[in-house]
Amino acid sequence: MIVRKSPDHKRSIADCHLIEFPRISDPSGDLTFIEEARHVPFAIRRVFYVYDTPAGGRRSSHAHKTLEQVIVSLAGGLTVHLDDGDEKASQELKRPWVGLYVPPMIWISTADFAPGTVYVVLASDVYDESDYYRSYGDFLRAVRR
Repeated sequence: MIVRKSPDHKRSIADCHLIEFPRISDPSGDLTFIEEARHVPFAIRRVFYVYDTPAGGRRSSHAHKTLEQVIVSLAGGLTVHLDDGDEKASQELKRPWVGLYVPPMIWISTADFAPGTVYVVLASDVYDESDYYRSYGDFLRAVRR
């Protein structure tokens, strides 16, 4: 399980990590389940999914001030680019039983979509536009304060 950081902790790429969810297989197919108190380190307040993104396309390009999220590719695959203002990393997601935990104050963009990709995001709060940094410059100023 994830150790929760204090609100004063400067988030870094090291705080992002993969979470492997249970995978139950039998001859009729596979099943994966996700439980908030057991597999996700926050109460799930919103779930949304993205689909019909053109192959090779890009989405997102933002950071959240307080929201935590877990991103899971349900079909196809994509790359999540992560940036904490000092370091950058990329994580490919293509297995529906593996999610990527992204804490607040990490700039993300999604790219390199395989045809037919569908991904779901489990979020720690409801939609609130004021929680977003949509300008990379504003994000960098915030993390360097």
